[in-house]
Amino acid sequence: MNDKKVIDFTTGNPTKHILNFYWPLLLTSMLQQLYNFVDVMIVGKGLGDDAFASVGNMSSLFFLIVGFSFGLANGFGVPIAQSFGAKDIKQLRHRIAGTVQLAIILAIILTTFSTTALPFLLRLMKTDPSLMENCLKYGYIVFGGISTSICYNVSAATLRALGDSKTPLRAIIFSSFVNLGLDSFFIFVLHMGVESAAIATVVSQVLSSIICLRRLSQIEMIKLEKSDFKNDHKVYISLFSNGLPMAFMNSITAIGCMVVQHYINDLGTDYTTAYSACSKYLNLFMCPASTAGNAMSAYTSQNYGAKEYDRILKGLKVCLTISLLTYLTLGSVMTFCPRFLAKLLIQGETPIRLVCDYLPICGMTIIAVDCLFVIRSAVQGMGHPVPPMWSGVLEMALRIGVITIFIKTLGFRAAAFAEVAAWTGALIVNVIAFGKILLPLVSSFRLSRRIKAF
Repeated sequence: MNDKKVIDFTTGNPTKHILNFYWPLLLTSMLQQLYNFVDVMIVGKGLGDDAFASVGNMSSLFFLIVGFSFGLANGFGVPIAQSFGAKDIKQLRHRIAGTVQLAIILAIILTTFSTTALPFLLRLMKTDPSLMENCLKYGYIVFGGISTSICYNVSAATLRALGDSKTPLRAIIFSSFVNLGLDSFFIFVLHMGVESAAIATVVSQVLSSIICLRRLSQIEMIKLEKSDFKNDHKVYISLFSNGLPMAFMNSITAIGCMVVQHYINDLGTDYTTAYSACSKYLNLFMCPASTAGNAMSAYTSQNYGAKEYDRILKGLKVCLTISLLTYLTLGSVMTFCPRFLAKLLIQGETPIRLVCDYLPICGMTIIAVDCLFVIRSAVQGMGHPVPPMWSGVLEMALRIGVITIFIKTLGFRAAAFAEVAAWTGALIVNVIAFGKILLPLVSSFRLSRRIKAF
């Protein structure tokens, strides 16, 4: 095994390259979502709706912390992919070495912060007292092992930047089976509580990290030496300038979700249970489009580094087509089959009814976030993470504004309209940014080609 699995997006057929990269990446993302989905389903069926609500209540908080590290990892992947696209191997190694150093520091900071602040954050979200004990049990274990999540996210982002989407797939396949096996064994055989789901999650992340790190060590062109770890402020600046805005974007979005969760929790545990189920389905059904966004990011980064601006537009058409097909299929399922979906996860009639109010609204409008994933990733892939960050601020403002104004009149449905408003606002910002950044480059690129032709 050497570098055969690395994909160079700067040459060849864009559609073929993107689809070859997309399918393993989609399977990876779907498996992650499915094992999270089945994970909470096992908790719900094995331990009841309150345990399900406790784990679900952690979702926005988990996104706040882990989403920050995920944003940094994906942001670090942008300059790595640009170096690879430009065929600058020396710079590529320096940037990967810098990523390793920053990831270690990040793991220490986030582990300390998340485990220390957990009780305060749960109280801030108005977590029901009946759920607090289980939330703490689950949260301390997951956040205590957050370094394993960071390790996987960074190593997988680096592999994707080099065009390898198959290794993360193998890692997730293996770790998913381990996770679900441990979940079932702990809950149905040993009769453990919600802490068992957290232990299974951390163990599976350790295994997926090992698989990705092993693959990285086998790629000859990025075998790191001591000289690659030199303290170069330019390397750190290039990594942070892409990583921090993406990390803050995720965390800002998570804060908006936490405020929505705050209002939902205030309505009672039935509403918390329903919102947890709706969030799981949203994450699952957005997965194909968000994966198209990840593919677009890697594709755009390499071509932007190689100054192949025309190819970025071709890639955009492919990824937006994927998003449209996703909307027509999964959006229809959310719109027309909400009761069936609700019964797969929860048992109480009131939470099921609430899910039936929420999912059709999001199902009819999910095209907005499907397109947002692709266009925002293209902007980030071109090394412009600030507009997406500001779109995250707008998302937060719209979520908070809509839920605050309409929760008393629309009830639980206000949470669905808050999502729709956030998606639409962020999409508009990123469409404008994409046009302003890329279209002048494409025009200049085409003009220079015409001049050379003469």
